[in-house]
Amino acid sequence: MEILAIATFVAHEGKEGELLATVREFYGMLRRKGYSRDVLYRDGKNPRRFIHLRYWKSEQTRAEAHEDPDVHRFWQRMGLICTMESVTERLDEVDWAASAAE
Repeated sequence: MEILAIATFVAHEGKEGELLATVREFYGMLRRKGYSRDVLYRDGKNPRRFIHLRYWKSEQTRAEAHEDPDVHRFWQRMGLICTMESVTERLDEVDWAASAAE
């Protein structure tokens, strides 16, 4: 079962291109290692603000990624070119059928 995580971050002034290149490289590495699939959105009102959706393949791959030195290197690079506004590590889908029965 996939695990959804969401992060919101803002590129430092003049670092938008570097941030996008870093994110592209990071997502590719995560995909190649089989950790996740990722989607990036840009805020229509603030072009330096991004909303990132990560679908971890499983709890196991999420845990593996959190221990992976390659992942840590990207997180360090990201800290130099953007500010993280928020991170939600795990979202669980609401089962509407079950909640309607309550």
